Amino acid sequence: MPLGFGIAFYLTELAPEWFRRPVGVAIELLAAVPSIISGMWGFLALVPILGQDIQPFLKDNTAGWPIFDTPFSGPTFGIGVLTAGIVLAIMVLPFIAATMRDVLMQVPTMSKESAYGLGATTWKVVRHVVIPDTRTSVVGGIMLGLCRALGETMAVTFVIGNANRLSASLFAPGNTIASLLALEFPEAQMGSLKLSALLAIGFILFVISSSCSRSAACCCGRS
Repeated sequence: MPLGFGIAFYLTELAPEWFRRPVGVAIELLAAVPSIISGMWGFLALVPILGQDIQPFLKDNTAGWPIFDTPFSGPTFGIGVLTAGIVLAIMVLPFIAATMRDVLMQVPTMSKESAYGLGATTWKVVRHVVIPDTRTSVVGGIMLGLCRALGETMAVTFVIGNANRLSASLFAPGNTIASLLALEFPEAQMGSLKLSALLAIGFILFVISSSCSRSAACCCGRS
C-alpha cells in the first residue's frame, strides 16, 4: 500500500508531463498480466533466489530473536507462505497504484493551487488537501487489490507448496482456499464428503470476497 501510494503520488504530483502518461499506461498494462504468468515467474525466478540467498540469510540472522525466530525458522526450500505473499504483493501493486493514480487525478486543481498560493509545500498539500479529499477512495482501491489477492489461484498454487497444514513459519508450505479448490476439486467425487467440504470452503471464500468487494464499493461510493 505505501509503495502503491508513492507511485501514484509521484505520477500525479511530481513527475514531468512527458513521463506521466507512458508510465501510467505501463502500470495499467502490468495490472492486466495473467496470474499464471506471475506464478511461473515466481516459481522459476523468485523461488531460487529466496531458497539460496534470502531465506538462509533471514534464518541465520534472526536465530534466537524472541519475535522473529519462529516465523523465519525451518527448511529453506524457496517455496512457502512468504514466497506466495511476495508474489501476491507484486501482482497487486500495479492494480493498487493504477487505482490510486486515477483517484488522485480527480482532486480539484483549484484546491491544490489555492494551497500552493497560501505558501503550502508539496507535503502539506498532500497531507491537508489530497489525502483528506481521497481517503475513502484510496481505501476502496486497497480493498479491491485485497479482493484480487484473496481469490488468486494459479500464482499461489505455483509457489505456496500446497500442504494442508498451518505453520508458524513463513518458510513452511501451506495452502489457500483458492489453491486448495484448484487442486482438489477435480478429484472430488459427486456426493462425497470431500466435495461437500470443498463447496463449503468455496462458499466461505465467496462470503469473504463479497464482503471485501462491498466494502470497496461503499468506500468508492462515499467519495
